[in-house]
Amino acid sequence: MELGMALPTSGSLASVPNIKRVAQEAERLGYAALWTYERLLRPMAKILPGPDGGLQRIPAEYRETYEPLETLSFVAGLTERIRLGTSIVDALLHVPVVLARRYATLDQLSGGRAIAGIGQGWMPQEFATANVPLKRRGAGFDEVVAAMRACWGPDPVEYQGRFYAIEASEVNPKPVQEHLPIIMGANSEAGQRRAARIADGLNPNAFSLEQMAASVRTFRTAAADLGRDAAALPVIGRANVPITADPLGDGRPFLGGSPAEIAGDLKRLGEAGVDHVLFYNVAPDGIDSHLRLMAELRERAG
Repeated sequence: MELGMALPTSGSLASVPNIKRVAQEAERLGYAALWTYERLLRPMAKILPGPDGGLQRIPAEYRETYEPLETLSFVAGLTERIRLGTSIVDALLHVPVVLARRYATLDQLSGGRAIAGIGQGWMPQEFATANVPLKRRGAGFDEVVAAMRACWGPDPVEYQGRFYAIEASEVNPKPVQEHLPIIMGANSEAGQRRAARIADGLNPNAFSLEQMAASVRTFRTAAADLGRDAAALPVIGRANVPITADPLGDGRPFLGGSPAEIAGDLKRLGEAGVDHVLFYNVAPDGIDSHLRLMAELRERAG
């Protein structure tokens, strides 16, 4: 089981010194990857279900969010081995050739360590800001992936689809990796089957052991049915729950609690076929506490 750590790119701990410190400490501890994510804006409108049955704004931590690929390019120069991934970038909010070149540039700057974690997006305000209709999800996402792969292939690059077109051109730089992996964020069965068809791996949120095991089955069964080598396609779970010094005991969230409690969850996830878990949870007592707990977790997870 591989472990990944999020960079502090949003919330109260988001800062250049903290990003640098977490990146270098994660590599020293033997974490497999560092991860960032994208949020274009935090709408003033209340758009998420609240605990009282009404609506509330999206969490305050999204008020300030560092751009993911720029952050990872900065981190590439601070590290040597650890892989650098996005979980996730909303691909439909970008022009495919621009997004492909940004990932290829990151791959060049990092010496072949980039992971292109992308998803379809969900927030209407972000789609409106990018001047992209929500109804483009689905077929439009398929085209983004196809156009990006074309850009990473040999010149001249040429692509013609319903939504995007690239006239025969030289598009560079190319990635260092012969096949830069595209990991798709998806929680629904339909999204997981789409990932099995067009992506190199699946990145669902990890809500429970049962849900993650079902995601593994859906994704790998669909990939095998398509004639793909399903065992070679990683499943990367994302944990968005707290890590605490003291055990939380009964009723704790899955992959949340003390490092000892989380290590038990990781063992069961490995048995269910999950390859990697990335932690987007920061300890509530500051960066020093967070890094101590992440060091203990890495040690307990083996």
